[in-house]
Amino acid sequence: MKYRKLAGEDVSVLGFGCMRFPLTELGDPSTIDEEKSIAMIRHAIDCGVNYFDTAYVYHNRKSESFLAKALADGYREKVNIATKSPTWELKKEEDFDRMLDEQLDNLKTDHIDFYLMHALNKERMEIVKKFNIIEKLNRAKADGKIRHIGFSFHDDLDAFKNIINANPAWEFCQIQMNYINTDYQAGIAGLEYAYSKGLNVIIMEPLLGGKLAAPSPQVAKTLSDEKKPVEWARDSLWHRPEVSRLRRGMGAREQVCENIGYAEKAEIGMLSDADIEMLKKTKEIYDVMALVPCTKCAYCMPCPFGLDIPKTFEVYNMTAVSGADARGAYNELQTKADKCRKCKKCEQVCPQGIRISEQMTKIAEVFNK
Repeated sequence: MKYRKLAGEDVSVLGFGCMRFPLTELGDPSTIDEEKSIAMIRHAIDCGVNYFDTAYVYHNRKSESFLAKALADGYREKVNIATKSPTWELKKEEDFDRMLDEQLDNLKTDHIDFYLMHALNKERMEIVKKFNIIEKLNRAKADGKIRHIGFSFHDDLDAFKNIINANPAWEFCQIQMNYINTDYQAGIAGLEYAYSKGLNVIIMEPLLGGKLAAPSPQVAKTLSDEKKPVEWARDSLWHRPEVSRLRRGMGAREQVCENIGYAEKAEIGMLSDADIEMLKKTKEIYDVMALVPCTKCAYCMPCPFGLDIPKTFEVYNMTAVSGADARGAYNELQTKADKCRKCKKCEQVCPQGIRISEQMTKIAEVFNK
């Protein structure tokens, strides 16, 4: 395993995201298949992965307590735990400390190694300011409940810079990026800005919700067959000195083994000029096909009206490649886009800021033609 610095610590270049564990009941994220998931986690640790990223809300609030179970038998001492404060659930000043203590109890630990304010944006920074959260966060670090503090982010570049500048004590941040989303949200400009301010940067969505692991034929043919598409996507990020690690949610042992294999080859400057130019051309082709920037994080689920929102967007994006295939996939959806009642509950939690209700209207019109 390769390691890079994160807030002064030697941390594996591959971080294990704890929001996509295998389930015993499909569609119910609270039903973690504990036997399979524990085996995956411990195998990753045995292979050198030492950064595990969970959150208060993952797996219907079951992820933290499950991770504690997986890290029993001496495994806790071998890893760094990262978890997050759900900013949007803070309704009064006392909620931050109450939730932090609850998370420490969930994780069966007296400290959290890397603690993030979850999915900050302009709106949520107003909550942070209103309840003096930065002061509370810094105090929790001083008290030893947290070792290192940071934030994850979903908004535009200006918001990103403002959040960085709001707390000189930030040590790291987590942003969404891949070789397609270079100008999306914080983007490369944000990556470089954070690095210039002394923050280490963790990358999430390196595969764009899996889309870069199995790209369309039009996209795939621009990539050299020297590596698999998934490997090109990862290497494009490990190549950069500003990237501390990639966080990857994994739902099967095979994925764990594959990702560890890629991580063992990670090096700064690992791509040639020709490789970089190839990825730029791939992005140009992809950009004309991506209709909705959904990463399948499923924060929008469950829909009160029965829509499978990520799947509906996936089907709609297929229309850029094959209308016939998209039609067939749409017909298989149990609940169609026209069943959306525009309650906008999903839009309140979408990290990508997708106007889901508007998109559903558009998708219904496309498939009704």
